Amino acid sequence: MATAFHTSADELANAEGVAQNVTLYNGRKAALQLHVIIIGCGLGGLAAAHCLAQAGHRITLFESAPAIGEVGAGIQVTPNVSRLLRRWGLGKPLHDVAVVPEGISFRRYNTGEKVGYTKWGDKIEQDHGAPYYNIHRADFHKLLFDLAAPSMELYLNSTVTDVDPDAPSVTLASGEVVHGDMIIGADGVKSLVQKVVLGRVNPAEPTGDAAYRSIIPTSILLADPELKPFVDLPEMTAWMGPRRHVMAYNIRAKKIFNVVLLHPDDGSVESWTAPGSSEQMREDFKDFEPRVQKLLSHVNATIKWRLMSRQPLEKWIHKSGRVALLGDACHPMLPYRAQGAAMAIEDGAVLGNLFSHISHLSQIAPLLQAYEKLRLERTAATQASSRLNQHIFHLPDGPAQEARDADMRRAMEIEIRKMKGEHVEVDNEGCHNQWADRRKNEEQFGYDADVAAETWWTEVGEREIGNLVV
Repeated sequence: MATAFHTSADELANAEGVAQNVTLYNGRKAALQLHVIIIGCGLGGLAAAHCLAQAGHRITLFESAPAIGEVGAGIQVTPNVSRLLRRWGLGKPLHDVAVVPEGISFRRYNTGEKVGYTKWGDKIEQDHGAPYYNIHRADFHKLLFDLAAPSMELYLNSTVTDVDPDAPSVTLASGEVVHGDMIIGADGVKSLVQKVVLGRVNPAEPTGDAAYRSIIPTSILLADPELKPFVDLPEMTAWMGPRRHVMAYNIRAKKIFNVVLLHPDDGSVESWTAPGSSEQMREDFKDFEPRVQKLLSHVNATIKWRLMSRQPLEKWIHKSGRVALLGDACHPMLPYRAQGAAMAIEDGAVLGNLFSHISHLSQIAPLLQAYEKLRLERTAATQASSRLNQHIFHLPDGPAQEARDADMRRAMEIEIRKMKGEHVEVDNEGCHNQWADRRKNEEQFGYDADVAAETWWTEVGEREIGNLVV
C-alpha cells in the first residue's frame, strides 16, 4: 500500500483525527459489511469513501496518480455542501482556512460599473442554514482526505485498466485483480467505469470556452490602494464581457486571491494541469478595466483548461447492479454555477446514507437504483443551470446585454433596499443573476443529501427492500 502525501495544502487545512469523533446516520451501521472498491481519489471519491466507511463498510480506493497533491486553485463550497461538511466535523478547519464571501458583484468588463449584486456573508447562513465558503482546492482535498484516510486502504500509482461488473472486480495495470462487493467509479470526465456502465462513451461537446486559472498573493493587492478593497471586503467579483468573463475571490484565509478567466477556446486541452501563457491571457483581456489589468500584471503562471459539455446520462448503474458512477464520471459540470464538487460530494453523502441500511447482498442493486433516482434529476438540472450562466455572462454588447444588465440592476436595487431594512417581497424568479433568484437558491442551497436519503428510506425503501432477501 502506498503512502499518501499532500503538497501545498495550508497548515490550517488539518482534519486529522476528526472522523473518529463523528457519528453519522444517528449511529446506524449497516448490518452487512460490504467491501467497496472506489476508483478515483478526487473530492467525490473521498466523500464516498468517508460516508460509506461511516456506514460500516470496508473501503479500498485506487488512484492512478503517484501522489496526492495540489490540483487547481480556488473552489466554492456552497451551503448544500457546507452543511454536510459541518456534520462531518469540518466546521472549525473550514472556518480557519476558507473565506466567507460577503456577496457577489457583477460588473461591466470595460468600465467596472457594478450592474448586479447579491449579499451573502451571514445572510446566506440565515437563509439556508449553512455558510458559503471560498477555499483552495488543495486545502479542501486535504480536509476530505484526512476524514477518509483512517478508514480506507489507499493504493496510489494504481491504474485500473478493466472492470468486470459481474464479478465484480477491477484489474490493475500491474495485472492484479481485486474483487469486491460493489464498485464506485469516481474516475472523472474521462471515466473508464462510465464506458463499462454505458457500453459506450458519452460524447463531449466543445463549449467554445476555455479557462485560465491563476492565483496572486493578497499581499500584492494590499499594497495597491486600487486593489486593496478586493481583500478588505472579500466579495466574489465577476466582470462580464463579450464571450468572456472574469471571476475573482479570496481563498486560504485571505492569503491568496483566486482569478478565473473564461474566454474563447483557441485549441487548449481538457486538463486541470495544462500550463497556459500569461502573456496570451493578458492579451485576451486587454480591453477589461484597469483593475483587471493590474491583477493580470501580477500573474506569472497560469493553468489553461478547455471546457467541454456533456449531456446527462440515461443511467449511472450497470445492469449487474454492482457498479455505479459518481461525480464527474456521470455529471460533469461547467464552472459557471460552482456546483461540480458540490454534486460529487452530495453523491457520496447519499450513497453512505443509503448503504447504512443494507443487511443482505440482494439489496445492493435496489439501493444503487435508489441512489440514481435521487441524484440524476438534481444533477441534470444543475448541469443545465451551469450552461445557462455561460450564455448570460458572455452576451455581446448590444440590446440583449443591456436587457441583462437592466434586469440585474433591478434585483440589485431590491437587495439594497432589503439591506436598508425595507420589507420587500420579490422572488426575482428568472433573474439573469441566478444567485438573486430565491427559488433557485432554495432548490440549490437548501438541499440536504442526508434528508433526501432518509426520506426515501422511510417512504419507499424500508417497505420495498428493507426485508428483501433473495
